[in-house]
Amino acid sequence: MATTLASTASTQEKLLRARAASARLAQLSSEQKNAILLSIADALEAHPKDILGANLEDIEHSGLEGAMRDRLLLTPARIKDMASAVRDVANLPDPIGETLAEWTKANGLRIRKVRVPLGVIGIIYEARPNVTVDTAVLALKTGNAIVLRGGKEASRSNHRLLEIMTAVGGVPDGAIEMLDSTTRQTVHELIKARGLVDVIIPRGGAGLITFVTEHSTVPVIETGAGNCHIFVDASAGFEMADVIVINAKTQRPSVCNAAEKLLVHERIAAEYIPRIAKKLIDAGVELHGDGKSRTLAAGLPVAPASEQEWYEEYLRLCMAIAVVADVDEAITHINKYSTKHSDSIISADETNARRFLREVDSAAVYWNASTRFTDGGEFGFGAEMGISTQKLHCRGPFALAELTSSKYEIIGSGQVRL
Repeated sequence: MATTLASTASTQEKLLRARAASARLAQLSSEQKNAILLSIADALEAHPKDILGANLEDIEHSGLEGAMRDRLLLTPARIKDMASAVRDVANLPDPIGETLAEWTKANGLRIRKVRVPLGVIGIIYEARPNVTVDTAVLALKTGNAIVLRGGKEASRSNHRLLEIMTAVGGVPDGAIEMLDSTTRQTVHELIKARGLVDVIIPRGGAGLITFVTEHSTVPVIETGAGNCHIFVDASAGFEMADVIVINAKTQRPSVCNAAEKLLVHERIAAEYIPRIAKKLIDAGVELHGDGKSRTLAAGLPVAPASEQEWYEEYLRLCMAIAVVADVDEAITHINKYSTKHSDSIISADETNARRFLREVDSAAVYWNASTRFTDGGEFGFGAEMGISTQKLHCRGPFALAELTSSKYEIIGSGQVRL
C-alpha cells in the first residue's frame, strides 16, 4: 500500500520517491497493473460521499464561476464516469514490451525495438479533479510514476482522490505523488527537476502552458488551448449544420474542444447567419462578429469582434462569427488564428472537404462532425493525458502509447566490430 505524505514531505523527497517507484512500476506485469486499476475503479465508486464532500468544500471556497466552476465540479455521475474510464484503461492492451520492429543483420545480430516506460511524468493542471484520476491511471498502466501538481481550488478533491488511489493494494510507494498546490514554488521545482522527472505535461490555460514551455528544463509535451472553428460551406445542409454548431458550442463550453468561432461561406451567409445566430442566442450564447455577419444578423445582439478576439479561447457561452469567400479563405483564416487543436467543415462537397482535411494544420480535423469528439475517451483511449497541439512525439489526444519511449535489444553470438 502506498503512502502519500502529501503535507509533510518536500518536493525533493517526493520526486526521489517517484524516481524510485518508477523502477518498481516498470517491472509489474500487465496482469498486476490491470488488477490495480480495477481496484482503483472499485474504490472510487465505494467512496462517493467522501469525494463529493471534499469537492463541495472546494466549490464553496473557490470563488469560481461559469466554465471554471464546471471544471471543478464533481457529481455522482462524474464519479461513475471516472471509474468507468479507469476500467476502460484496464481493458486496453498494455503497450509496454510491445515489439515495434525486429530484424537480423547479415552478421547474425538480432535487433529488436521495444516499448518501455518514460519513467517519471510530471503534470501541472488547473481545477479539474478528474485529471487527477485519468492521468494517474494512465501512468500506472504504462509503468510510469507520476507527480501531480493540481490547482489550489481543487486541493481537497485532489487529495481525497489521491488517498483513495494510493490506499489500493499493489500501488508502490511513490507511484503517485502530489505536490503542494498553495504555492507556485512547487511548479518551479517540478519543471526544473531534470534528472528526476522525464517529461512535464502542462494542462490548462494559455498562460500556464506558455510559462511551463518557456521555463522548463525538463522536456515538455505541450497541451494546447482550444480556439476551435467550424466552417459552414456553401453546400452544407442547414439542419446538420445547426445541430453540429449548437452541440460544439453549448454541450460543454468550458472545455478545450468546444467550438469558439463560426465561419460561414458568403454564398449562404445571408440566409444562414440570421438562422444560426437566433438559435445560438436562444441557447444562451453571447455572439460577436465581423462587419458582414453583424449586418446580416441585423436586429440580433451581435457585438463587434476585435482583431485579438479571433485568437481567443472563450471557454464560455460565447462565439464569434465571420463571413468568408470560400474554402480557401476559411483554411487561411483557421491556420492564422486557431490554436491548431480541432476544426471542422460542414459540407456536402467532397472536394472542398478533402482539401479542408488535408490543409488545415490542426491536431484533429473533422468533416460533418462536432469538434467535441476530440477526447481520449471518445477516440477509444479510455482516458487522456491531454490534447497535444505540438508535432513532436505526439499530437491530438494522447494516452498509453505516447507515455512510452523505446529501446533496442540486441542479441549476438560473439560478434565484434571489425
